[in-house]
Amino acid sequence: MDPLRRMTPVRHFLFSLLIALQAPAFAAVTEVGPGDDLRAAIAALGPGDELVLAGGTYSLSSRFNITVVGEPDRPAVIRAAEGQTPVISMNTGSQNVMEIQGSRYLTVRGLTFTGGSHGIRLMDSDYVTIEDCEIYETGDVAISANSGGTYEGLVLRRNHIHHTNGTGEGMYLGCNNDNCRVLNSIIEWNYIHHTNRASVSQGDGIELKEGSAGNIIRHNVIHDTNYPGIITYSARGNGGPNIVEANLIWNTNDNAIQSAADAIIRNNIVLGGPIALQSHQSGSPSNQEIVHNTIINDGSGINVRNVSGPVLIANNAVYSQSGAAIRLISGDVSQVTVSGNVGSGGLSGGSSGYVPGNGIGADFVGADYGGAPPIDVFPARGSALISAGAPEYAVAEDFNGTPRAGNSDAGAYGYSENGNPGWVLAEEFKTADSGARPQPPTDLEAN
Repeated sequence: MDPLRRMTPVRHFLFSLLIALQAPAFAAVTEVGPGDDLRAAIAALGPGDELVLAGGTYSLSSRFNITVVGEPDRPAVIRAAEGQTPVISMNTGSQNVMEIQGSRYLTVRGLTFTGGSHGIRLMDSDYVTIEDCEIYETGDVAISANSGGTYEGLVLRRNHIHHTNGTGEGMYLGCNNDNCRVLNSIIEWNYIHHTNRASVSQGDGIELKEGSAGNIIRHNVIHDTNYPGIITYSARGNGGPNIVEANLIWNTNDNAIQSAADAIIRNNIVLGGPIALQSHQSGSPSNQEIVHNTIINDGSGINVRNVSGPVLIANNAVYSQSGAAIRLISGDVSQVTVSGNVGSGGLSGGSSGYVPGNGIGADFVGADYGGAPPIDVFPARGSALISAGAPEYAVAEDFNGTPRAGNSDAGAYGYSENGNPGWVLAEEFKTADSGARPQPPTDLEAN
């Protein structure tokens, strides 16, 4: 007999209610266009819901505030319709283009933001993902998370940020003096450029403020910035070191990468600017590693000032045209370990851990001191970088994410006789390209 037929009406109701509670909640998919009420559609979103924006311009002239809350396994999603470009345009500089306030488990994908003050401002929000968006011609910073408190679990991925104004940072994450902080977040695969116009007063590419900890900044392409391409402050004991890895940076009007303390800087390619460790706010260089980077600069390649704790500089390819490759300038430089570095320009302030290479023309496939792509800094056959690093400081992967397989080649790339298997350096998003490019022939003779 059907068990439901044996139940009393009350038991039947309770059994049906239990089944309903255990069933997954219905997730709605809503589509809107520029003529619809965008604010109302967003306010109606719940866990698992999707709002799909058709292409066109959504013009705004008053505060645009989002307070959507999803769930860990059912985030709310606001996204572009496939193959279409919705543009959120704020027509007054007195408002940010979009504010995300008190949100959790929210994804914003594929939208374009322009105008206003800040492009996207995160306020008291965690586990928010902003991906595949374009943000440009803002009156101020493109993406900010600096309104107080702690932000955790942010993912800022594959965003195209360019041509800002005002303070002009690409991303401003956290607050001065640990007044707010970003923890355990990922900033990856973004393309950030031209934060250096005359209308910009600061213009960092990615600025990670004091007290922020445990973050990963990787695979970003950053160029034409006024302040550093990437700058990190000290973690202030709030968590593990910040990791700055496998980024490409060139043409900054400041240091290419700058860090005060508590950072691992590895597998980056830096052209036309130095990596600098120096004190800032309450932090001074300690608990830091600069390993397996490739740095090509007219002036010095790595500058270290105000050392107060352990610093490791290992397995880098540092080529300076007119300055020292590595300079240990001030502080307790006895706490700096230098090992397995190769390049041009020499070591200042230390006595070992650096050897000269064969020259920029011989050690790379196609490098020069021009400071920008097109350039190929993959090791050439016979390069002095091959197996020149200190094995004890070798890392697992290289700039491409290719396993180094125990090899200790100096610089951002692990050498392969088949040539570079990864992305060609260019003014574009970095991609996970795995198509090998052949090395140029070495046995040709002129007839």
